[in-house]
Amino acid sequence: QVQLVESGGGLVQAGGSLRLSCAASRSTFVINAIGWYRQAPGKQRELVASAWNSGSTTYAGSVKGRFTISRDNAKNTVYLQMNSLKPEDTAVYYCYADTVGPRSWGQGTQVTVSS
Repeated sequence: QVQLVESGGGLVQAGGSLRLSCAASRSTFVINAIGWYRQAPGKQRELVASAWNSGSTTYAGSVKGRFTISRDNAKNTVYLQMNSLKPEDTAVYYCYADTVGPRSWGQGTQVTVSS
């Protein structure tokens, strides 16, 4: 497994931006896929964005065009740049990583978007 530490959450007004970071305890070269889920109060956890070792990325339809996921393999870190934030983006954001073992999760970071 991989230890993941998220940072960068906070409170922002609608239309603003935040960048989340997820630092991995192991080289991201051994991580097949890494990305972000989010969970809003009373809702199920949903996949936001993923970055694959191949270089490809995928996004939830609700964030496509506004969020960008990127990997810095030299820093073992993945980022989620979130622009044009909306109140409905308010949630706890969790970093995840898939290696050969069970999926690893970070502790979560709160993102709150005020209207």
